[in-house]
Amino acid sequence: MFFKFKFLFSREKPNPFEAKKQCMNNNFNILYVFGISLISALGGYLFGFDFAVITGGLPFLVDQFGLGAAGEGGTTASMAIGAVIGCMIAGSIADHYGRKPGLIIAAAIFTLSSLIMGFAPVFIVFVLGRFFAGIGVGMASVLSPLYIAESVPGKYRGRMVSVYQLTIVTGIVITHLINFGLKDTGAEAWRWMFGLGAIPSLLFLLGVLLLPESPRWLIQNKQNKAASKILTKMGGEKFADKSLRDIILTLQGEKKVYVRELFRKPLFFLLILGIGLAVFQQWCGINVVFNYTARIFESIGASRSEQLIQAVYIGIINLIFTIIAMLLVDKLGRKPLMLLGAGGLAVLYLVIALILMKGQGNLLAPFILAAIATYAVSLAPVTWVLISEIYPNRIRGKAMTISTVALWIAYSILVGTFPIMAKYLGAHVPFIAYAIICILGFIFIRYTLIETRGKTLEQIEKEFNKNN
Repeated sequence: MFFKFKFLFSREKPNPFEAKKQCMNNNFNILYVFGISLISALGGYLFGFDFAVITGGLPFLVDQFGLGAAGEGGTTASMAIGAVIGCMIAGSIADHYGRKPGLIIAAAIFTLSSLIMGFAPVFIVFVLGRFFAGIGVGMASVLSPLYIAESVPGKYRGRMVSVYQLTIVTGIVITHLINFGLKDTGAEAWRWMFGLGAIPSLLFLLGVLLLPESPRWLIQNKQNKAASKILTKMGGEKFADKSLRDIILTLQGEKKVYVRELFRKPLFFLLILGIGLAVFQQWCGINVVFNYTARIFESIGASRSEQLIQAVYIGIINLIFTIIAMLLVDKLGRKPLMLLGAGGLAVLYLVIALILMKGQGNLLAPFILAAIATYAVSLAPVTWVLISEIYPNRIRGKAMTISTVALWIAYSILVGTFPIMAKYLGAHVPFIAYAIICILGFIFIRYTLIETRGKTLEQIEKEFNKNN
């Protein structure tokens, strides 16, 4: 399995026999490394599930509870509000009690929220369940990549963190397929759509219970023997001894960082840049397509079956082009892909707005899929790469938390306002607004972002300091 991932994410095609020989020489336990990464990355699958399930369930919820435009927006946005809270508490839990307890709590919240939504007797209980699901999503979006980054040997870290992104889009695709399969099971099909999330959530919970704690957190909390055992299991005694020394040296150089430092030069510019990129990734508008696929196609007369099959196509295109983005980000560079995404979406949105305005339903699907492909190969993955690169080491954790919170707030505003705009102004008007935002985003990226491809984190920090 490892060699398949190496083939996908490496610049050159590997020789599997040479790779196997190298792994044996380094004494790495590849199955163990991949196993703990995959279990942790299941948080991404549940992220994808909760993100996508609303697409299929929302039309049923509208009928069941008689929701208006504000109710639709509030239902969809409730997860994002929970995610903001989840992001804010995840770091504190992880720092004080460990990465593993934080993941256990997130998995338990996922399981509980799925059951609450599936068995909700009234609308307010359902919204409460979706809010709790958002807390789990927010915690997983911080803790799963953090756990992988801290627990996996450096030579495999990039590939293993990429697995997290793949589990998100895989969760979206599988959820859309399940939604489509449940479409004819009756008026309360939505209960199965949301309630079935308890199965992968429970598997995630059981898997997390088997995970070791992050070696870095153990060393940070003076539990060197426990950390050494885990590191030895990963790569042998020599690897464990060297990793132990390196982590201790790194921790000795770390100083407490206060949030107020982020609002001083030159860090303030980087904070604004990171927040700007995070907010633009949401306000570029594509998540409206993900979350309101049914409503958008309903506006041109598509049946419920046609609405849900379009969601499946969208999920598949998203998965394919996410893999392509992983192959391109280290070859074409970050800035060109971001500019491609902003410019490409601006043009596509104007075309989509024109189609919606004229009601030419047979032309809509190809341009919607083109917009999804453009986003998946550019703004979706590259924004996360940039946010993790542009901040100096000593402030990266706090700055990334602030940027992630800004991203979820932007998402809640986006999905909360679309139904109201579409109802009172027409479905085409939001896409005109998103096109304008994409043009402004293109200008923002063009004049504020430097290319970070192939540079060390220290080189990136020096270049930003020089320019600001």
